Amino acid sequence: MQTRKKYIFLALLASWLLLFFFGGDQLHRFAFFSERKAEAQRNWPRWTDQSLLKSFADPEELQSDGDPSVPSPRERRVAQLSIYKNSRCRMETCFDFSRCEKHGFRVFTYPRDRDQPISESYSKILTSIERSRYYTPNPEEACLFILSIDTLDRDHLSGQYIHNVDEKIRGFPLWNGGRNHLIFNLYSGTWPNYTEDLGFDIGQAILAKASFYTESFRPGFDISIPLFPKDHPQHGGERGWLYQDSVPPKKKYLLVFKGKRYLTGIGSGTRNALHHIHNGKDIISLTTCKHGKDWERHKDTRCDKDNLNYEKFDYQELLHNSTFCIVPRGRRLGSFRFLEALQAACIPVLLSDGWELPFAEAIDWGKAAVVGNERLLLQIPSAVRCIHPERVLAFQQQTQFLWDAYFSSVDKIVHTTLEIIKDRLLQHRSRSRFLWNTLPGGLLALPDFSTYLGDFPFYHLQRGSSPSKKFTAFIRATSMAGSLSQPILRLIQAVSGSQYCAQILVLWSSEKPSPPSGKWPQTTVPLTVIQGRGKVSDRFFPYAAIQTDAVLSLDEHTSLSTSEVDFAFVVWRSFPERIVGFPAQSHFWDAEQRRWGYTSKWTNELSIILTTAAFYHRYYHSLFTEYLPARLRELVDGLAACEDLLMNILVAAVTKLPPIKVAQRKQHKEAVPQQVGREDGDAGTPLAGERSPSPAWSPPAKGKGTAGGRHLSQQQDCLNQLADWFGYMPLVSSQLRLDPVLFKDQVSILRKKYPHLDKP
Repeated sequence: MQTRKKYIFLALLASWLLLFFFGGDQLHRFAFFSERKAEAQRNWPRWTDQSLLKSFADPEELQSDGDPSVPSPRERRVAQLSIYKNSRCRMETCFDFSRCEKHGFRVFTYPRDRDQPISESYSKILTSIERSRYYTPNPEEACLFILSIDTLDRDHLSGQYIHNVDEKIRGFPLWNGGRNHLIFNLYSGTWPNYTEDLGFDIGQAILAKASFYTESFRPGFDISIPLFPKDHPQHGGERGWLYQDSVPPKKKYLLVFKGKRYLTGIGSGTRNALHHIHNGKDIISLTTCKHGKDWERHKDTRCDKDNLNYEKFDYQELLHNSTFCIVPRGRRLGSFRFLEALQAACIPVLLSDGWELPFAEAIDWGKAAVVGNERLLLQIPSAVRCIHPERVLAFQQQTQFLWDAYFSSVDKIVHTTLEIIKDRLLQHRSRSRFLWNTLPGGLLALPDFSTYLGDFPFYHLQRGSSPSKKFTAFIRATSMAGSLSQPILRLIQAVSGSQYCAQILVLWSSEKPSPPSGKWPQTTVPLTVIQGRGKVSDRFFPYAAIQTDAVLSLDEHTSLSTSEVDFAFVVWRSFPERIVGFPAQSHFWDAEQRRWGYTSKWTNELSIILTTAAFYHRYYHSLFTEYLPARLRELVDGLAACEDLLMNILVAAVTKLPPIKVAQRKQHKEAVPQQVGREDGDAGTPLAGERSPSPAWSPPAKGKGTAGGRHLSQQQDCLNQLADWFGYMPLVSSQLRLDPVLFKDQVSILRKKYPHLDKP
């Protein structure tokens, strides 16, 4: 019995000893658990054997990778809350939708103060808004407001920093705490942390900002924009380096970078590590620390060698000859290199953790860029080598599309910002991501026209569909007599005889009333007369009566046969995004005058199809009326034959393709020598199927170089004004003409599908 008690006592004693030696620390932590829970959470764990290990770095230093200037996530959150006091803003809570109900989406810019300096970049932004179709000079009509105070550069050390912004904006009667306001910003914060401090309270305003942290970004409210240089073009912009539908040759380099290396401060960690991936063969990574005033004081052992290698390569040459371009963060998350890589068709490899990519709400960057991780830099070479060549080509082509559609000019950057905001107001009529990421892009696919892809002329190939099998003939009549002439009667009979004609609409643009219904010819298809307003641009108004995809635009003096109409329509159904027609003209660059010229001479080159006899998609009526600003339509109404040029330029700007000329009867060519030379400056009689340059047809001039010269001069003025507005010349030249099979072959008429094309 005593022995049993002794063993029990020894077992209990051994248990207590084991518990003391191996569980004492756990009991100690349990005793103070409530006290430790009250302490601030630590970023790094407290190891149980910490006392046995020598401490080489503080947790704060580890958090910033040895750079004390880099703010921790907690510090960034605290700074964010102090800057964005309305961090929970959404369109539903911080935007007054009622201001947009009466007049729609209209944008007002505050009047510019002559004493208030404005940077070149901000002046371009304000000009872009004033050039847009949404601009209004009346604040009572406005849905969105833009400050005239330059808020682009909010770096306290910058010479363009505007002081006392808070006091100035509070004095604006329309400010209303920032509600329904849009603020643009490119640079925020200053050395050494470069936080997102703007130096003033934005209130409930939408922030369109470059280098946006995802932690600060308010989804569905703010907009991330790209960082662009001050010399970025106002409109138009340079083309991408890869032509549409072309396959680039295999490039010399796989992956390149050439840029600054920061020796200290935020952003230095990533750029200091780039030399590790340089192999001198297909991967070129060049950095220089030779920048800034005191770079020599901070230079390290690699500086001299890096500076020497840096000068051996040309930056533009590297962009042209590389497949991938590294786009690391700078002092801020974004850099000019991003847009440079897009334009060069050099696939961006982004090393900028936490960056909300530009227009990511609409753009699918997974199709155009490789998003890397700054901490996994050494894995980038192997990752890009694994991308299949077909996908590389798709990436390159998408970079060119995005560059041209949204980033090549300040106009496109600003208009994309406005369109994204507009889509939020009417989400049931907003663009899908497919429209944003497919040619021709979101800016040229108007949701007010339709949200169904089949209603647009661009997506039939992707959808495996075809446009409608009927067309609407749209005849513009300007007869001064107020009665029907023989040419229009013959034209109506010829068009109505087409098996593809669904209806005929006559736009009566004469000052005299249209003839009564009994005077119009009897046709097998409905004929409707629309009273016009006397403006030339009325012919491209989106009339509700036009229900077919195809529109055959005609003038009352046009002469066409039913066979010509049928063949042209069949051709158009294969190219529904283009203008397909008969009378062709061309443009050229006059090196002596240093301006664009315009000619109606018969040449192999053509770039313009006159809309006096042409098929096109009805969507272009909506683009012409709703996409183009009112100033261009006023230009069309004031200059002779300018509407033809504007419609051709608009379609070419959208498609990047030339129009298509189709076969005409033999008599068209026989009429050419009968004109008064048909040289530049001649008036002449209009060709069959070609409209007189004047809005209302008049007999040919007796002399040479009088009225015709004036009309030609107006056409050239129109052409140059349009090229100036677009920022480049969108027209594309072509030598293509489509004829029916056996058209000119010496075979029996019975074997030809369109036999009447051969008849005089």
